[in-house]
Amino acid sequence: MGEQMLTLEKFEEAYEVVKKVTLETKLVFSDYFSAATGNRVYLKPENMQFTGAYKVRGAYYKMSTLTQAERDKGLITASAGNHAQGVAYAAKCYGAKATIVMPTATPLMKVNRTKNYGAETVLYGDVYDEACAKAYELADEHGYTFIHPFDDLTVATGQGTIAMEIIKELPLVDYILVPIGGGGLATGVSVLAKLLNPKIKVIGVEPAGANCMQESLKAGKVTTLPTVNTIADGTAVKTPGEKLFPYIQKNIDDIITVKDEELVVAFLDMVENHKMVAENSGLLTVAALRHLDVKDKKIVSIISGGNMDVITMSSVVQQGLIMRDRIFTVSILLPDKPGELYRVSGIIAGVNGNVIKLEHNQFVSINRNAAVELRITLEAFGTDHKQQIMEALEKEGYKPKQVRTII
Repeated sequence: MGEQMLTLEKFEEAYEVVKKVTLETKLVFSDYFSAATGNRVYLKPENMQFTGAYKVRGAYYKMSTLTQAERDKGLITASAGNHAQGVAYAAKCYGAKATIVMPTATPLMKVNRTKNYGAETVLYGDVYDEACAKAYELADEHGYTFIHPFDDLTVATGQGTIAMEIIKELPLVDYILVPIGGGGLATGVSVLAKLLNPKIKVIGVEPAGANCMQESLKAGKVTTLPTVNTIADGTAVKTPGEKLFPYIQKNIDDIITVKDEELVVAFLDMVENHKMVAENSGLLTVAALRHLDVKDKKIVSIISGGNMDVITMSSVVQQGLIMRDRIFTVSILLPDKPGELYRVSGIIAGVNGNVIKLEHNQFVSINRNAAVELRITLEAFGTDHKQQIMEALEKEGYKPKQVRTII
């Protein structure tokens, strides 16, 4: 079956089809991000989807367009995680067999959830691109039907149903921010948004360490990055989609890149202000809000997924607290005499510092007047409060030095 172009008719068909397997992810207005940016910011929480990400849309719509013979051959795909679960779930709905090739570093939670939908998983390669090459190999060997995670216009049409939902709910949206890995979501969303209202600006957001689409747009042709390096595993793609690229060139208004440390802080913002867990790739569009130089606009950030394993989550929370100066460690040299520790803790308590951990080393020096190093890890409300604590210690004659925090 030849691939359909991305037409309004096909988007409408996909919209009706994917309703069978998607939960209604209504827009969430964000007081916090609106106040921080001077815009009206809404989140499109695809992290709340049944499979934890938007990918079920494209996978299920693609599955609906296959012939029974194609489905009976068994399906294969490659994925860093979310497309895997989408295809596995869609295959289960259609009673088809699915094999998913995933990079070896894929978080265990994503592997297990894919298996739970009844798919066979094969772990291969360091990055998505290597897993993809292996999936093509297995497809040839066993005659499986290959479903590309992004470089497929039918899959992209399914992903674009997100734009239909956004515009139905917020017809006067000015900006839609969309994460880009290979470009399937960005293609579907930007093409449909422009079909429905050419005035809508669609901005792609990539990790700074995996900006394959930005580099391709600069070069005017699909370009492969030599390496990718980002905590946003769902968008860690070296080569964007060939078939998608002309659509991206025509419909994406700009690309913003986001550094990993911005994602860490965005995770905290989402958890604390919205009680919402988004994975790093899903946070790209939240972090990008601070890069958009506009005011008084209606902006939708697509939160593409929430499949973050708990170990990653705990390290992201810790890093975020340290980066926000909510946790910090100081080293102070004290005279080796009774009462000094009591005195220091009194100063800290006086400015509402909360001690998390203390290390007391008497063997740091042979000079008895400054013979004890005290390392204190403290909790603070943020940078200003940290400064206040440091100044209070200095005022009492100590010389606190900030050192690296290891929790």
